Amino acid sequence: MEFFKIQWKSSAEKELRRIDRKQIPRVVEKVEMLRKNPFPSDCYKIEGAKSVYRLRVGDYRVVYEVRVKEHLVIIYRVRHRKDAYRK
Repeated sequence: MEFFKIQWKSSAEKELRRIDRKQIPRVVEKVEMLRKNPFPSDCYKIEGAKSVYRLRVGDYRVVYEVRVKEHLVIIYRVRHRKDAYRK
C-alpha cells in the first residue's frame, strides 16, 4: 500500500495558525490520517468540484483535493464551519 503525500497551501497553513489552539493538534492528526486513506468515511465530496473534498474536525472543516495518480493530497482550507465554503 502506497501512502499519499500531504501538501499544505500557504493560505491553509495561515488559517490553521488562526484557529483555536486547542483544535490545531486535532486538525493536524486528521490531516495526517489522509496519508493512509484520503477518502475516509467521514469525508464528503464538494458538489461541482472534480476531486475536492471536505473533512469535519469538530467545528472546523478541512477542504482538500486528492490527486490519485500523483499520490498527493493538497490542503486548501482550514476554516470554521460557518466560513468554510465562502470564497
